[in-house]
Amino acid sequence: MSNSVTKSRMVIGMPVSLFWGYIAVALFMAGDGFEQSFLAHYIHHDLGIPEDKGSLIFSIYGLTAAISSWLSGVFAETFGAKRIMVIGVVMWIVLHAAFMQFGIVPHNYYAIFIFYGLRGFAYPLFFYGFFYWVVKETPDNQLASAVGWIWSMFTIGYGIIGYCIPYFFVEKLGSEFTLWQALIWAMAGAAITIFLLKTPQETKTEKTIKENHSFGHRMSEILSDLTLVFRSKDLAIALVIRAICNFSLFGVLTVVLPNFMTSNDGGQFTLHQWQLISIFIYPIQPFTNVLWGIIGDRIGWLKQMRWVGFVGCGTATILLYYVPTIFPGNVYASIAAMLFFALTITSFVPMGAIFPMLAPERKGAAVSIQNLGGGLSQFLGNALVSVIYFIGFGNYGVFIIYGVLYYIAAVLTYFIKLKQPGVDYKIA
Repeated sequence: MSNSVTKSRMVIGMPVSLFWGYIAVALFMAGDGFEQSFLAHYIHHDLGIPEDKGSLIFSIYGLTAAISSWLSGVFAETFGAKRIMVIGVVMWIVLHAAFMQFGIVPHNYYAIFIFYGLRGFAYPLFFYGFFYWVVKETPDNQLASAVGWIWSMFTIGYGIIGYCIPYFFVEKLGSEFTLWQALIWAMAGAAITIFLLKTPQETKTEKTIKENHSFGHRMSEILSDLTLVFRSKDLAIALVIRAICNFSLFGVLTVVLPNFMTSNDGGQFTLHQWQLISIFIYPIQPFTNVLWGIIGDRIGWLKQMRWVGFVGCGTATILLYYVPTIFPGNVYASIAAMLFFALTITSFVPMGAIFPMLAPERKGAAVSIQNLGGGLSQFLGNALVSVIYFIGFGNYGVFIIYGVLYYIAAVLTYFIKLKQPGVDYKIA
């Protein structure tokens, strides 16, 4: 596989040629994020599914997303990023419709489990296919800034739109109606990807390699790239900390907080109040994602993630338990805790730049390993909740254990050897 490419013109850290891709990400991830603030609550309270069985639904989703994430970067490099994105968004639309028609509408637990789990394969192909495309088009010394823009668009869609619309729809029109609306947003993202996002012309070297390499040869390269993590200590450590960095985003925010915040033993909020509180994790993120990307390119990626990310986010996770417990029913106190969590978790933006820099000759494989970390974050973040509940530690155990894992990850950053802007060289 070749990395001989012409880098795109950059404006404030964003590759101009991929502008429509950023818009497509925002729209598609809006549809994918519709259920995050209320699905766990809906499954438990409206469908009568116990919390432990409900958490299994999110766990299988995380597992399929992890597998798909691992494959997405290498597939995008081998078969083309746009092709992989289109496959991902079409899969998502079909499987979400099946999840609704055969699972949610008839209240069928097994159909929900199967189709929601299968839907986990879809979004990583779309999102991480585009992620690889951005890495391919961006100069190395501006990677964190470009990745910051990706996560900003992700946040605008998945977070702001994906949380704000359900906040207004669920109470008045119901959860089922709201979930159906996700299809509209995903279809809009699909249309932009297919009709407006242009694939750049391949270099002569890339064309020659594709013409000379058989499908069997490409598959052997894929298998070789997917095992790269076992041959690099730095990539292996980076994979571990990449998985940990979003544990609370998936495990605590999606699985635990909707029920904890609305329980008598927790925040004592109504579902509508909790949805309002949850919205506040996202409005500042489009700005902080870009800001942390720019700052990371100047002060050093690992230093920023170590202190602001892992130490900060570990503390924020623990506070998400204590603040609503000490100040039950106090919306403003919980919003403040959410804002602190949002500020710290966005400082992980440089993570997307670290992986390709650890394997510059195999960027597609490195991005796949980074994506695997994101998928494992979702799978393990959800699955660990089930384990903690099973052994009887309850909600308190979830927040404390997750916080400690962040502190451990902060220590692990000292063992990664990496040349990075702001430390070993200055950006242009």
